[in-house]
Amino acid sequence: MRLKRALLFFIAKMIFLFPFVALTQNNENTPAGFSNLPPACGNEPVSIALMQWPSAAILAYVHAQIITEQYGCDVKIISGDMVTTASSMATAYEPSIAPEMWVNRISEIWNLALENNIMRKAAPSFSGSALEGWVIPDYIAKNHPDLTSALVLKDYFRVFSINGQKAKFISCPKDWACSIINRNMLKALGLNAYFDIVEPSDRFELDNIIADAVSRREAILFYYWQPNSILSQLDFLQLDMGEYDSESAKCLAQIECKELKVSSFAPEPVSIILVDKLFTQSPQVAAYFQRASMPIKEINRLLALQSEGTRDAKEVANWFVSERKEIWQKWIGSIN
Repeated sequence: MRLKRALLFFIAKMIFLFPFVALTQNNENTPAGFSNLPPACGNEPVSIALMQWPSAAILAYVHAQIITEQYGCDVKIISGDMVTTASSMATAYEPSIAPEMWVNRISEIWNLALENNIMRKAAPSFSGSALEGWVIPDYIAKNHPDLTSALVLKDYFRVFSINGQKAKFISCPKDWACSIINRNMLKALGLNAYFDIVEPSDRFELDNIIADAVSRREAILFYYWQPNSILSQLDFLQLDMGEYDSESAKCLAQIECKELKVSSFAPEPVSIILVDKLFTQSPQVAAYFQRASMPIKEINRLLALQSEGTRDAKEVANWFVSERKEIWQKWIGSIN
């Protein structure tokens, strides 16, 4: 009788323990606290948008390499421009990640996707200073340490003047929206009597004008934007454009602005965009992209590296992952 009871007790104990033994055996390499989490990369390939401009291409390869190596993801690269990428994300949920989306430029697609919980913003694509503004070379800034703001340019116009003539402000090409803003901003600051506007025919002429002036160490005032390689190749100071006022900024962007008031350039959101399902299917990857803001100075540096002509976007990304671990390590977090 005692033997029978002992045998029954042993069987009951084994039945009770069996699920836990099996669970332990199946998860012997799983860190404590992660047994109930889905796989870091979900159960399907993670797709990343490779868009056509240089900074977006570098970011695509940087993030693809990091999440492949650090999370073990199967990553698929999908090429496309901004509009087709956003449309595909909103309708086919692919690609699942766009590393550099200028949201205001796809506002109709974005707003509809946001309303229907199809896409979400993660981190800003870039961290650091403003993305566009007026710039002077560092050698001018060092000689005139109080020249830090566009609001005091009237007091310093002679610095940029040659032989007593009106100084030159180098704007962007005439068919770009920024050319209207720059013209109106000069008027709003009362600088029309002191500066003539030069509007290059294209971006390459703009770069050549800047490079030639800097090589001769001329005093030059110009408009530029980031991310861009030239601001890493040469040393510049971005001037303070004053406070941002949304109504004034809207007016400055119009050809016929009736009430010109000074405002800094409108902050344009540039974000990492994820399809919503990534947050549930691959929460650790989604969390990575919520931390993965590239410093603006670093992307400028990477663009300058590419512009040397010996590396393509993928090779530049490889260099970043290999040499700049102190930047991207902060993006990782805990891994299942």
